[in-house]
Amino acid sequence: MSRPRNRWAMPVSILLALLLAVVPLPEVVQPLRPFWLALVMTYWVIELPDSVGLGTVFAIGVVADLVMGGVLGEQALRLTVMAFILQRFRARLRFFPLSQQALALGGLLLNDRIIDMAIHAALGRPLLPWSYWWAPLVGMLLWPPLFLLIDGMHHGRRR
Repeated sequence: MSRPRNRWAMPVSILLALLLAVVPLPEVVQPLRPFWLALVMTYWVIELPDSVGLGTVFAIGVVADLVMGGVLGEQALRLTVMAFILQRFRARLRFFPLSQQALALGGLLLNDRIIDMAIHAALGRPLLPWSYWWAPLVGMLLWPPLFLLIDGMHHGRRR
């Protein structure tokens, strides 16, 4: 495997995902906000499995918890579960066409929502509205262009 051309691509993409997660949105479109950090970390877990492992994903999740002001460990747990599943199926998923990757990622994002609902229930928080379940679909639709964007940043101009 060749070395990445742009070492700045990973920190920049993670920082942008964190910024997109905290940008205020109107209440009407708030439920459609995808889990940006999960989408970005999915790319890095698939592309750089030796550099981005469960520990790295957990640490980034803790940073996300601090940035978003939620329960410490919530984002970390959600991202780590997703990264674990991705690592198990990485060999197959990496060679899927982007459309099939998007479908698989949609399933992972639905799983993430179930974990989030379980955390809410365990903490005694009110259940989230049904519109909350649209975000995995939005994330699934955003995966192909986001993959191409991050891949372009990571590898630079290809000949």
